[in-house]
Amino acid sequence: MASVESDVQFARALATEIGDALLAVRDELFARYEGQEIKDRGDALAQAIIDRQMRARRPLDAVLSEEAVDDLSRLTADRVWIVDPLDGTREFARQGRIDWGVHIALWDASQGALTAAAVALPAQGVLFATDEQVNRAPQSSQVVRIVASQSRTPEILQAVGEAMPIEIVLWGSAGAKAARVITGDVDAYIHDSDLNEWDSAAPIAVALANGLHVSRLDGSAFTFNQRVPVTGGILMCRAELADDLLAAVNS
Repeated sequence: MASVESDVQFARALATEIGDALLAVRDELFARYEGQEIKDRGDALAQAIIDRQMRARRPLDAVLSEEAVDDLSRLTADRVWIVDPLDGTREFARQGRIDWGVHIALWDASQGALTAAAVALPAQGVLFATDEQVNRAPQSSQVVRIVASQSRTPEILQAVGEAMPIEIVLWGSAGAKAARVITGDVDAYIHDSDLNEWDSAAPIAVALANGLHVSRLDGSAFTFNQRVPVTGGILMCRAELADDLLAAVNS
């Protein structure tokens, strides 16, 4: 008798399939198109895979996707997949960039929480999921390494730098930045402007499953499947740094 595919297995498989498909066409896209056309075609390819696999394997579940019309019937659904088919289109459309990914997360109304997720970074050949713990590297020095957006570096990092010694590491997509905290390559990820639920859901779920502190900048917990799917800024960090970083960003 065939085993039933778990939600996290589905998230892993879907993220992997999309990532493989994007890698397979990326060089051809660079050869034939430029800029926005590369982004649009990557988004469309990834969303088509999501549409097909959701119909085939999770037909009763709702979907909130960056690349699809927001069907507000999700607000009363029992299960909602929150997905970013291609996180970091800017980076995907630039040759040599590896900091883009695929986000797949499940929000379960009965628990009011994210219950399964995967973040794939196809150009790096890695995938993180809520069913597997990462052997995180320890903090390497007293200097707190903080990853931040290359396109929108948070102004509050100045206040953090006044409270403690920091090194700012600029990197691309939300999932790629979160992955560096999950592995211990950096100590924290701070973003002080709005993120959409599809940007943050899967990285947050995987980070929490790995014992990291994740909160809004005021220290409150995130909620998902909101009518307006915006989560605000984020602090993701080693648990032992949370109090000091929260104090610094709110000083």
